[in-house]
Amino acid sequence: MAKSMEKYECMYVLNPNLTEDETAAIVEKFKALVEANATLDEMEEMGKRKLAYEINYLTEGYYVLVKFTGSPDFPAELDRVLGITDGVIRSLITLRCE
Repeated sequence: MAKSMEKYECMYVLNPNLTEDETAAIVEKFKALVEANATLDEMEEMGKRKLAYEINYLTEGYYVLVKFTGSPDFPAELDRVLGITDGVIRSLITLRCE
């Protein structure tokens, strides 16, 4: 029996002090991870924005929004990799209601 597919949204915030190349490398890493394990529906690099509150003495971050469709076990792995990647200061994965 095939696993059910769910629609997810992942927002992650990168350290704004990373170089353009470092930022691009992290964005590409997560894009490739999603494409290898799920269907990438949409990806938007929102750029630098002011944080709602200070995180690790930072007042802004580089925001990236990724929408994907995948099996229910993939978000846990994506969250694990986000959590151990240097440069990622916050991330959140949620189910999309459409």
